[in-house]
Amino acid sequence: MRAVLQRVTKGKVTVEDRVTGEIGCGLVILLGVGADDTETEVELMANKIANLRIFADGEGKFNLSALDAKAEMLVVSQFTLYADCRKGRRPSFTDAARPELAAPLCDRFVEKLRAMGFKVETGEFQADMLVEIHNAGPVTIWLDTADLPRAK
Repeated sequence: MRAVLQRVTKGKVTVEDRVTGEIGCGLVILLGVGADDTETEVELMANKIANLRIFADGEGKFNLSALDAKAEMLVVSQFTLYADCRKGRRPSFTDAARPELAAPLCDRFVEKLRAMGFKVETGEFQADMLVEIHNAGPVTIWLDTADLPRAK
């Protein structure tokens, strides 16, 4: 599972002139599900994002997590995070999960964040979305569960 986190002052997703999700201060999370991902990756990613200290404290230092900052979250499914551009000029997306696997794992990821107490809004799976991101800082973080330590 891969995610691009952007710390924002606000974010919004629109599908065909209809707002599907909108947040204030928090994180826009572009979320890609890999072909081999399971519930394990959902847990790893949600816990990492919730506890990653990328919000400023009173002294302007990155000492607060999303939990500490009571961040709002906007989750947007993004299969293109699995683009393989090593050959030719057209990206391959064979490492991305098929929709029948990706959709439930995206939903489970959102449920996990909500269970942690976050306000979570979403885009619309497989829709052509317009994503408005007011990146604060700018702070942009790339995460891949393949790089995260796993509990033994």
